[in-house]
Amino acid sequence: MASCIFCKIIKGDIPAFKLFESEKVLAFLDIQPLSYGHAVCAMLPVMIILVIPKHHGALLTDIPDEALSEILRKPVAKKVAVASGAEQYNLLQNNGRLAHQIVDHVHFHVIPKPSPEEGLGISWPAKETDMDKLKTLFNEIKAKM
Repeated sequence: MASCIFCKIIKGDIPAFKLFESEKVLAFLDIQPLSYGHAVCAMLPVMIILVIPKHHGALLTDIPDEALSEILRKPVAKKVAVASGAEQYNLLQNNGRLAHQIVDHVHFHVIPKPSPEEGLGISWPAKETDMDKLKTLFNEIKAKM
């Protein structure tokens, strides 16, 4: 995509602090980090590392399995987290605007969590569930897999 900032980084049109690069994957420091070590899968107060497939796609479902497997099966994200010194971290991937995705190119955030105040802060409001509805949902999803 000509206008995609991550595609421009992949092509070398925009400079980046590249931590890892292969035929299918690129990991680089985020220029707007949430915490030291945050990379797009950056090294500032709390760095974020971004890890992206070189194949352009806005959503996870747009990316070929082989590109995703290099990110997760060949432990690029894990290696980046270990190299950054992050003992505790979040691996975050958003799909779509409602899910807080800003750049329309699949990317994984490696976000170190050095303290309760730094890194990703999330709230997960658990709700009571109806086991019959849960079983119906399970059967619907399982049938589509």
